[in-house]
Amino acid sequence: MNEIKQREIWIDGREISLERYDIWSLINNSALENVVVTFRQRKDGHFPHKTRLITNIQNETELDQLSPNDVVLAEPGLLDIAKSRGYQTCIFLAVEQSESLEQACQTAANYDYAIVDFDLPTNIPLELFIARLQERETVLLRRTTTAAETEVAFGVLEEGSDGVLFCGTDLYEIKAVSNLLNRTSLPPLELTPLLVTETRHVGMGLRACIDTTGLMNQEEGMLVGSTSSGGILVCSETHYLPYMNLRPFRVNAGAVHSYIWMPNNTAEYMTDLSAGSKVLCANYNGTVRELTVGRVKIEVRPLLLIRGDAQGRELNVIVQDDWHIRLMGVDGKPKNATQIQSGDTLLAYLCNQGRHVGISVSETIIER
Repeated sequence: MNEIKQREIWIDGREISLERYDIWSLINNSALENVVVTFRQRKDGHFPHKTRLITNIQNETELDQLSPNDVVLAEPGLLDIAKSRGYQTCIFLAVEQSESLEQACQTAANYDYAIVDFDLPTNIPLELFIARLQERETVLLRRTTTAAETEVAFGVLEEGSDGVLFCGTDLYEIKAVSNLLNRTSLPPLELTPLLVTETRHVGMGLRACIDTTGLMNQEEGMLVGSTSSGGILVCSETHYLPYMNLRPFRVNAGAVHSYIWMPNNTAEYMTDLSAGSKVLCANYNGTVRELTVGRVKIEVRPLLLIRGDAQGRELNVIVQDDWHIRLMGVDGKPKNATQIQSGDTLLAYLCNQGRHVGISVSETIIER
């Protein structure tokens, strides 16, 4: 699995009055740390210590009064002076025709950051920018006005832009952009060995295949469990299947009552998932990424209970009772469900027990 790319989201505060306390409070108390401000805002505003300011200056006199930690946004001539003084520099480039794109790419490569905006809604010029700058150190940011545009920018040409400059004053959109930043930098999970203590057939029931809009590899799967104490890593359908092709977009996850783990430390019942839901895709080393559900396929199948102990805590998962279902062994190798026995070791994820509508809560809950 490719390493998760760390994104930058800059908020354009230049058109936001310092008296808009509702907007500034939301920004200051969110995951958003990079804020573009005017020189006057830089002088008169009060920003938390977490904030990194990108200051838009108009002349050298303003440059003389900046903090050494500021990123300087200005016209090229002034940026060259700032660069000679050791400042990080940012250029804004408005591309209006194909003839100007090549020159804009060359200009962008001279600075630490480049914000780009285009005259047409197509993503083609951004794709060209990404391709031209992929061997450069320049951090490429696209100007966006909605969270949806931001998410698209992060996915263009698979690699996506390094970040965005978000311009807008809608509180809902700012909050959505902040949530998107949290999702694009998911911390790894600590997976732990689970010693299998019991396996047995438990009759017929409904199981769900989780089909996603992405592709998984042989080291990946999803965390599934019968209790809120934690899940067991069920492999993607990327391993040998007799009589049929592989389904690298799928995890044959388990019985429909099960929890499946999601981004932001939440879990959902499988029956609550639908097209567009977000789920965690986990690697055997604990690295995670977010995938979008394209379909949930529920069918009657024979079911198998696998119960085990992880750090003194009992977990279980109920999966389809068939050889081709795999769970991840502690060594990073898949184990066929019907061949798992007491004494085998699988990979599991432990978390705080107790959930209400998928959200972790502190209350007494007994699950068996």
